[in-house]
Formats: sequence, C-alpha cells, structure tokens
Amino acid sequence: MKNEFVLCHYSEIALKGGNRNFFERQLIENIKTQLEAFCPSSFEYVKKMSGGILIKLNENGIENHALVHDALMHTPGIANFSFATNVEQNIETLKNFCWDLIKNQEFETFRVTTQRSNKNFPMTSEEINREVGGYIYEKFRKSTKGGPASGWKSVSMKNPDCECKIFILNEFALVSMEKIHGLGGMPVGTGNKAMAMLSGGFDSPVAAFQILRRGVQLRYAHFHSAPYTSKASIEKVVALSQELKKFGSSTKLYLIPFADVQKEIMMKTPERFRVILYRRMMLRIAEVLAKKEKCLALITGDSIGQVASQTLENILAVSEAATLPIFRPLIGEDKEDIMQKAKTIGTYDISIQPHDDCCTRLMPKKPETRAKLWEVLEAEKELDIQSLIMMALEKTELKKIPKEPCIACDPI
Repeated sequence: MKNEFVLCHYSEIALKGGNRNFFERQLIENIKTQLEAFCPSSFEYVKKMSGGILIKLNENGIENHALVHDALMHTPGIANFSFATNVEQNIETLKNFCWDLIKNQEFETFRVTTQRSNKNFPMTSEEINREVGGYIYEKFRKSTKGGPASGWKSVSMKNPDCECKIFILNEFALVSMEKIHGLGGMPVGTGNKAMAMLSGGFDSPVAAFQILRRGVQLRYAHFHSAPYTSKASIEKVVALSQELKKFGSSTKLYLIPFADVQKEIMMKTPERFRVILYRRMMLRIAEVLAKKEKCLALITGDSIGQVASQTLENILAVSEAATLPIFRPLIGEDKEDIMQKAKTIGTYDISIQPHDDCCTRLMPKKPETRAKLWEVLEAEKELDIQSLIMMALEKTELKKIPKEPCIACDPI
C-alpha cells in the first residue's frame, strides 16, 4: 500500500473570508519550500482542495515519509495532516479497502468519517459512513463470536480509539487512518516582518518561534561582547537561527558588538541603572536595523519578574526608548513552560550550553528593580546616544544563515 498523497488541513485560515485565498496561496508556497528543504524533489504537486491542501508525492516522497512528516511538522499554518492512499471511487472497493486497513489495528472503539467534495458521487457522506462502518462492524462481529471479551469492536462517534477517514474528491477517493497534529497558527509571510532580539538563552528563541507561528517573517539581532569575551554566544545564536530557519524563518542575522557601548554606560552613569540603560541602547540599535529591513515591530523574550530588568517598572523604562511596537509573547509564561517549549521546537539543547552574555558581563552589584523613568532619562543625559548607536552599527555584521553550520560574515 502506497501513501502517495498527503491531506493538509488548516483552522484559522478558514475564517479569513475575502482574504482566504491570499493565506491559502502563501501556505501552498510555504509547503513547497519546506518539502524542498527537508526532502528535495519529493512531490509532484501541491494544490488547493475543498477545505484544505492536497500533496501528491512522487516515489522519493513515498520512500521518505519521515522527511515529509518533518517538513510539514515545521510548517506554521497546518492544523493537521494525514498520509492517504488512492482508492477507486466505488463503495464496494472502499468497504474492502477500509476493512483491510483497520482489521489488524489495536483498538476497542472506531468510527468512519467521510468528507465528500465530489457531489456527483451517488451517496452522501453519512450514507458512506453507515455503509462502510456497518460493513467493518459486521466483519468484526463475525470474527469475534465470543463477544466483547474476545476482542469485540464497537462504534463510537465521540473520541474513538481508531478513525478511518474517507475523502471523496473529484478525481478519486483517498483513505487515511492517522491524523497528525501540526503547528497550527498562520503561514509565515502573511504577517509582514519583525526584528527578533536573540540572546542565546531559552527565552528569546521561543519568543521568536511564537511570533513566527503567527505568520510574521523575522530578522534577528544579537548583541555580543567579542573580542572581550569568547564567541560562544555568537555560535549559539547562529545555531538557534538555523533551528528557527526550519520553520520557514529568515536567513538574516545581525551581529552587533556591544562591549564599547557598555563601557561608556558603565563609566558615565549610575551603577544601579546600568542594565536598564544597556537595554534601552539595544532597543535603539535594533530599531535602526528593523527599519532598514522594513520591520514593523521588535520581539523580545521578556517575562514579568524573571530577572531584575523585567519588573513592570523597568519594562516601562526600557520600552520608552523605542518608537516601534515591542511584542513580548512570553510575558506571562513561567520558566518551566518556556523550557518545555524550547525542547519541543528543538532549541533547548543549544540554549542550555554556557556562554558569556553581554549584559551579565558588566552587571551591577545591586541593579535597580523599580526604576522611575524620569531618573533613567536624567542618567542617560550623560551619554551621546547617537554616537553610541553609530559606533555599534559601523561594526555590525550580517550573517546569512544556510542549512550548513559554515557561515560567512558580511559587513552591513
């Protein structure tokens, strides 16, 4: 039996009304891109069908279902998908095929569910369900004469252990036994662009993923202290960017030297405001790059109260430095939830590796946790802000993230 087709379904896109075609077209293009990235030359076509998207696999795709599975599992916008087999549009053929498919499965309850887009088929969806489901039930009943104790299978219309799905399309029928849950969300590329700030820890890549899943294409900015520290944080962020790229993310990563800016802040401002002023400068620099890339927002991994700079007072004092909106998708999450999500999306093993963070390198002994904005602004008057921004930007490097770990740097 060859599972030569894949049926992809979405949820939110179906609510888009007059804009639905735009979202469907983007999802189709994203699926093609992801299939080529994970399993090159694996499909004959990807096209719209009633209520979803149909993929026809070629021999390479059929032989590499695991790679096709991974590609679709990394495609935001897909709510669920099923590998399916082409079957003749004939009720007797469908009955026998579904029985052969289900008879050796381990379960107690089952149901048959039909979606019929070919309205010329002589039976309705409910009639097909009753005909095929009744046939399977009778076959099980006859093969288990001892009753329930000997393996009796019953029909359950709610939450069955096993579901046989039939799709009656215009050209043919498809049968599937497995519904695989995808990422959901929206297709990447439908929500414009944003600049995500990646630190190398757990939070920022998870925050970036959450925004990717909402259809926003991302660019990345990383602040480092090289050559005063090792390049470990840079190597980590490159690896994190590669993981996020698997979800259809951007290939652009800006590496911003921040040590000289930190030294200016350290020498000219009160120690207790140091981290707040670091972060204000980061936002300003990231915003310049964001506008260069035509991004409409900045993304951070802030979570309320997780560190001293993330109290509400300090978040307010930091945010005032930017003019673009700042999205904080993890703001109400706790660390355990964030780390679990990092494991799910594949960034955990990278983030857990140690590195020198540019902020912790010059941390004050007693950082301010309840900053007043007017005091921060007063302290900041000692800095030549525009000169510091230009100093960092002049040495900023742009990395293009390929599939392979070998990456070349280009000055912006």
